[in-house]
Amino acid sequence: MAEVTRLSVARRLDRCTVLGPGVRAVIWVQGCPLRCRGCVAAETLPFDGGTPLAVPELADWLCRLPDIEGVTLSGGEPFAQAGALAELLDAVRARRPEFSAMAYSGYRHEALRGGSPERRALLERLDLLVDGPYVAARHAALRWRGSANQRLIALSARYAHVPAEPDTSAGVEVSVEPDGSLSWAGVPPTPGFREGLEEQLAARGFVLRTEVGREA
Repeated sequence: MAEVTRLSVARRLDRCTVLGPGVRAVIWVQGCPLRCRGCVAAETLPFDGGTPLAVPELADWLCRLPDIEGVTLSGGEPFAQAGALAELLDAVRARRPEFSAMAYSGYRHEALRGGSPERRALLERLDLLVDGPYVAARHAALRWRGSANQRLIALSARYAHVPAEPDTSAGVEVSVEPDGSLSWAGVPPTPGFREGLEEQLAARGFVLRTEVGREA
């Protein structure tokens, strides 16, 4: 019996409107070999965390979600698990051919194009890429990006128009989880967002879940 491919997942969200075009699901993978100073999702950096989820299970989850146009892959570093994510996108598109895919990466597009076969395979399956490391000194309120060095690159005709649209922050979304905890997703338009939010919530008796969005 063939071994089932698994992804190490930090968090997933079934509906989001601030991390890519339209309404999207989001998967934050666990583990990143880069250590961008000021990363707002530091808990996703270690490779020894996360929840191992089978690719078929994640594909079923994505295919069951109504009224979403695609998935955004964040983290962590999605290209550290490129082979499994390429397999996931193939499994979803076998059932939902129109399903779009966007990813964040701390690596430059040029480096990914010259990378391993697994990284090239994932790149070939993406419609949009945000590339480059988060640089705190260049923080900016840009569309789906945290710092001015990062690029929004259309990799297919589907979103070819997107880079020409207004380049302003999409903001963040705060969600109340079934257990009553709070979480958020998006790219903060201002530096220090997480610390400020946690302080304000703590003053009101709330605790923010550690699984959060990302700044890069």
